[in-house]
Amino acid sequence: MFPIEIFWLAGLLVFLLMTLMWVWSLVLRDSSIVDPLWGTGFVVLAWFYSFLTSLNGDPMRGNLLLALVFLWGLRLSIFLLIRSVQNGKEDPRYAKWRKEAGRAWWWRSYFQIFLLQGVLMWLLSAPFLVVLNSLTPIGLTGLDYAAAVLWGVGFFFEVVGDWQLMRFKGDPANKGKVLDSGLWRYTRHPNYFGEALMWWGYGLLAANSGAWWALLSSLAMTFLLLRVSGVTLLERDLKQSKPQYAAYIERTSAFFPRPPKSA
Repeated sequence: MFPIEIFWLAGLLVFLLMTLMWVWSLVLRDSSIVDPLWGTGFVVLAWFYSFLTSLNGDPMRGNLLLALVFLWGLRLSIFLLIRSVQNGKEDPRYAKWRKEAGRAWWWRSYFQIFLLQGVLMWLLSAPFLVVLNSLTPIGLTGLDYAAAVLWGVGFFFEVVGDWQLMRFKGDPANKGKVLDSGLWRYTRHPNYFGEALMWWGYGLLAANSGAWWALLSSLAMTFLLLRVSGVTLLERDLKQSKPQYAAYIERTSAFFPRPPKSA
């Protein structure tokens, strides 16, 4: 059973959290502080659900979910925070929107960035509540182990992909070049691919608790990564800023890893 009252309380929590972050962004004049909050926000929601349900669901599955969300969310937030500090300025996406909006940006940013991401965070977290509140099945099953393996593969792609990209960008000799080695040889976005796999892992855990509709959360996250905030948005800029990127697109898969095409 899905405790809708707890879900609504979580929505209120997200609203308050995002509003506070928006106010802080106005003080700093930096809307990109919302990025490191993305992973941590899901960790907060998972533990919030756990507290209010008192881990009503199967404890093994519930603790597995909490561990996976904690590892993913904390790692992602730390990585994005380090990247933000190293850049030392507002993310170019938000800086562009700020320039286009002019004086109206102070209130537009609340709806365009903070509330929008907050609503997405809240809706996508629904599978967490399902797992933490479901008593069936008792104990971990084959589908739970499959979900954990899927999550593990995704975590590997995201962590290694992020690390390889950070190391590549950290070398001044690579300025203007395209990273096409390591995991980036087999997919143009190993980190996004890994992120999607982890969300399918969360979805399978919820599906095994009887809520197959929770896979819609996994599907939605995959769509966002492919068509909204991930691949499409990023490659639009890369095609213009890096002439070599067109050839990289021709030989390398956009999302699912596969051997590169020969020249």
